[in-house]
Amino acid sequence: MNRLKTLMLLATLTALLLWAGQALGGPGGFWFALAIAAAMNFGAYWFADKIVLRMYHAQELSPASAPELHAMLQALAVRAGLPMPRLYLIPEDAPNAFATGRNPRNGVVAVTQGLLKVLDRNEAAAVIAHELGHIKHRDTLVMSVAATLAGALSMLANAAMWGLLFGGHSSSDDEDRHSPLAGLLGVMIAPIAATLVQMSISRAREFLADAASTRYTGTPLALANALRKIEVGSHEIPMQAGSPATAHLFIHNPFSGGGLARLFSTHPPVEERIARLKAMASGRMSTAA
Repeated sequence: MNRLKTLMLLATLTALLLWAGQALGGPGGFWFALAIAAAMNFGAYWFADKIVLRMYHAQELSPASAPELHAMLQALAVRAGLPMPRLYLIPEDAPNAFATGRNPRNGVVAVTQGLLKVLDRNEAAAVIAHELGHIKHRDTLVMSVAATLAGALSMLANAAMWGLLFGGHSSSDDEDRHSPLAGLLGVMIAPIAATLVQMSISRAREFLADAASTRYTGTPLALANALRKIEVGSHEIPMQAGSPATAHLFIHNPFSGGGLARLFSTHPPVEERIARLKAMASGRMSTAA
């Protein structure tokens, strides 16, 4: 179901982009914005792992420096049918973890010092299995596509805004075909709609990774307990480094807010995730997600 939802949301982003290209930027503006956004996200796809690891001052852990953690990761990677990812430690007391890498062969799992302090072995294994789920599902690629489409929409909207400000209509025929008010509404609505869809895709991928963790470990309640501890720990010890732009990478959004901000959240509410995991534990929900 979540895979179908992701495909539908990507299709919605594509439709928004095509609509905005015609309504706001015209064919030329559409192709220009798409090319620029694609080039930016192509660079992010190839170099994002290096950038984010450097941003959080992550240090690679060798098998000699963390033998138990490496053994755990190796066993889970085998169950997931994945190559052994590289393992990194983030010098942060806030409990959290993320996965990155452009494909399974270049996968990276990073955990914070705080995560290893507050979780027991089964809970840590469940979190690592969740991150392996992201690698297995190629979520870096999925989110890069979503970001490309959303980025192109934002660029089209910005171009249209400047066009409206400085007079974008060159003939009376143009004025007959285009309404300035409709263009202004499009400028305001299109980027917001694109962001909402992009965040919804990210939330769907979190549900898929939670289900993957259950398949790889067989202990959905361990992940439920881990999520609760991570949520509490994140509020008590905020993340010191990084940027909200990287929030979608983490198992729990370290920069999250409440209320209306949930619409723009990269993650589902922890309570909803825990409820689903409990349903999996009782057999009321399939781990296939």
